[in-house]
Amino acid sequence: MASIPVGADGSFTLVVTVEHLANRFKDAMLPPVLATPVMIMAMENAALNAIKPFLGAGESAVGTRVDVLHLAATPVGRQVVARARVTKVDGRRIEFEIEATDGVAPIGTGTHERLVIDMLRFVERLKQNP
Repeated sequence: MASIPVGADGSFTLVVTVEHLANRFKDAMLPPVLATPVMIMAMENAALNAIKPFLGAGESAVGTRVDVLHLAATPVGRQVVARARVTKVDGRRIEFEIEATDGVAPIGTGTHERLVIDMLRFVERLKQNP
């Protein structure tokens, strides 16, 4: 792993479709708006994209913590842009500020943490603890 600089940033974009809606994941009575877990997935992908250029061959990073406020509802058809910025690096532990907008307003904000992993070792551990 190369040194990951504080301030490194990344983004992830998705267009909201019916597969992303809260009424598909939870209560069918909910209006057709973006589900919180999908917004968080976009934010986590933005964080991973922020550090990918610094990861070595065979490395990735897994999410270990998310603290998010979902601020506004987003209907089908809107484009969600999630952004992440590295705020702290402590060895393999990376902290981020994360946010998401839908072209109209901020829809989410929070913090996120990822841990850089060696994929071979990770898979080997999984095999030992099925």
